[in-house]
Amino acid sequence: RLDIAIDLCGPGAEAHLKGLYLCKADEKVRIKVLMHHRAPACRSTQLFNGIAGGEADVRFDGTIVVAPDARQTEAFQENHNIVLTESAKVVTKPQLEIYADDVKCSHGATVGQLSQDEIFYMRSRGIPEKEAKTLQMLSFLSPVIPAGREEEVEKAIRSW
Repeated sequence: RLDIAIDLCGPGAEAHLKGLYLCKADEKVRIKVLMHHRAPACRSTQLFNGIAGGEADVRFDGTIVVAPDARQTEAFQENHNIVLTESAKVVTKPQLEIYADDVKCSHGATVGQLSQDEIFYMRSRGIPEKEAKTLQMLSFLSPVIPAGREEEVEKAIRSW
């Protein structure tokens, strides 16, 4: 469980969040983010990517709130997921509550599977299927892998 609440209270304040999750068995992951823009000209970005396999149960609940006085806010939230098995479950709920004018805000979410076209392409170039899937998962996670933790994440995916 990860509960994050951030208040951007000073003009021009910024917050940038990135996260990833790898669930290969019956893990339960709950991520809740509340990003509250309370002052003008604040900026926030959120990007969470995850892979769910086995009987994993993942829930992402993200809310961006822009207060009435928080003009010129820029707030962006994304949650992207790959589901590897029929029994894995991902529920994602990005939300915007905007009470000010003159803002740039967006939110989005995707839940999908590995691309069979990409796997076919790599296999037609001599890459074994397991390696093709591993490369696709690493590419999917690359925007959120923390600097210096690339080998750790790659090792976790290769052990899948």
